[in-house]
Amino acid sequence: MKEKFVVTIARQFGSLGRPIARMMSEKLGIEYYDRDIVDLAAKKLNLPVSTVSDSEESAKSAFFNMNYPLGLGTTEIQDKIFAAQQQIITDLAAKSSCIIVGRCAEQILSDTKNLVRIFIYAPYEARLVNCVERLGMTPNEAVKMISAVDKARDSYHRHYCGYSMSDKAHKEIMIDSSFLGIEKTSEFLTDFIRAKYEV
Repeated sequence: MKEKFVVTIARQFGSLGRPIARMMSEKLGIEYYDRDIVDLAAKKLNLPVSTVSDSEESAKSAFFNMNYPLGLGTTEIQDKIFAAQQQIITDLAAKSSCIIVGRCAEQILSDTKNLVRIFIYAPYEARLVNCVERLGMTPNEAVKMISAVDKARDSYHRHYCGYSMSDKAHKEIMIDSSFLGIEKTSEFLTDFIRAKYEV
């Protein structure tokens, strides 16, 4: 029986880390967890945290809710959400091999055996193009969202992890998604995981 492993993916907004992570899960045949973790936490706490489904991914309205619970609400609510997500992430990682996107999973699972921590980034101009061409934003919306979400994610990560999301000391791989594009970046990362865990 193959050993269980867990991949965590932190990413810059507009770097297309989400579709890359999803492709990786499909290629590897393992579970993929993203904003459904927020939904599970919301249900657990009976809080009205909206989630972004696959069908909403290109809807502009969805992106203006993305930094909750990253930067909005009270610290008390954020702490409750984080604690709930922490338990959910720990439980999901214990079940089977999987890919978990965001939510400080790399820190939450830092003591997990067979953990690979990945950071996906891209140059600012490439992220602007992705936001406009792939996510359906206007250029002005893209500029505002990149700035707002970058700040919110970094603040959230520093608060709960104690370090920047892009801190190389807490990553095995850091990759510019604009260099190879979505498909080939997912293939590159998948090949790395296969080489490491023989899957």
